[in-house]
Amino acid sequence: MTTTITELDIAGRVAGLAARVDGDATLRRRGRVLNATCQLSVGGEHFLLRIADGRVIETRAGPFATPSADFAIIADAAIWHRLLAPEPPPGDHDILAFVKRGELRLVGDLHPFMSHLLYWKVLLAHLRETAR
Repeated sequence: MTTTITELDIAGRVAGLAARVDGDATLRRRGRVLNATCQLSVGGEHFLLRIADGRVIETRAGPFATPSADFAIIADAAIWHRLLAPEPPPGDHDILAFVKRGELRLVGDLHPFMSHLLYWKVLLAHLRETAR
């Protein structure tokens, strides 16, 4: 069964991300010195996440004529569906596993991503949760 972006409801998940991060004191502490803008590309949909001092202070949905982001996380909707599954199987739970297999791309200045890797992994895990 092929899952579409709509079924994944990535826009709804991204929209609720700021509240989820605000509710996670450990994540905010880990990102307390992180200031970056990340573009998420989910198939044909694009989102900008602006992080300041570990808080998601802005989420914007595209399309963008000229997006300004430090780095981008790019994958097809099917890959995001596997990554954001409530209980992903082994090998599909980690963003770097997808990068290693060439199914997901990280482009741009990866210093904010790699220097705060655990922060980004937990932030993306918050996208797994459905709206409460």
